[in-house]
Amino acid sequence: MQHWNEIRTAATVARLGTVSAAADAINVHRATITRHIDTLEGVLGAKLFQRSRRGFLPTDLGRRLLRIAEASEEQFDQLFLHAKRQAEVIEGDLAITSIGQMAEHLFPVIAEFGRRYPRVKTRFLASQDLAKLEYGEAHVALRVGTKPQNPDNVVRAAGTMRIGLYAHRSYAAQYGLPGSEAELAGHRFIGSDAANPRAPFMKWMAENIPPQDIVLASSDIPSHTPAVLAGVGIGFLPHYLAADHPELVEVLPPRAEWDVQLWLVTHVDLTRTPKVRAFIDLMTGPAAGWRFT
Repeated sequence: MQHWNEIRTAATVARLGTVSAAADAINVHRATITRHIDTLEGVLGAKLFQRSRRGFLPTDLGRRLLRIAEASEEQFDQLFLHAKRQAEVIEGDLAITSIGQMAEHLFPVIAEFGRRYPRVKTRFLASQDLAKLEYGEAHVALRVGTKPQNPDNVVRAAGTMRIGLYAHRSYAAQYGLPGSEAELAGHRFIGSDAANPRAPFMKWMAENIPPQDIVLASSDIPSHTPAVLAGVGIGFLPHYLAADHPELVEVLPPRAEWDVQLWLVTHVDLTRTPKVRAFIDLMTGPAAGWRFT
């Protein structure tokens, strides 16, 4: 390596064909180019170029030196790139927001993220409200429902949450169960008190269940789960939750229109920052293991 400057100079001459072109390319005087070549040929004890008025024509040895120099430069470039990546230390705060219902699915991902990047402090913000990413309220949002349309955000599909209509066996024992959609009227339901519910299954309930049949209304959809389990009424639950409770009965066959789409959202100015990119890669990678589909 003590002759790397001379090797780089000779390779540049072999690539460009003239001393003048090489001098311009590496920003040195032409006399320096000639001196480097003379030095290297002296060390090797052989000629690297056939010199003529038209330029420097590399010999077989000169062409071999060019191949070796180019391969070495490529390896050095890879080394510098690796060093640059190592310098991108992932640390600081990472704020993630979602509805509370998603916490049990996000926490395993957050745990793995913490093992990989111990210098990051993660904050989980459970809220039904949509965080304003453009104002820095969160770095990553897991949103449900219709696809977010803010042009300043980067949106990635994150799967589908299957939703079904369920009742507890205690409810069925006391009130019976409807045999079809036509028999829903007169039953007791758990619904939303929002004027314009965003969840597709709540929109369906608002359009198909009379208001007088809603015996418990709450805008906090996660609270519907314990209400259904207590036998208060018939309500919508994610299939993955219902699967953990054999005492639940599915009232109607599932419908695609009830399902909830999931979206990973980041602000365009943050999506390529190391810590946000690392978390998104973990969420969307093949080993994520958290998806519903």
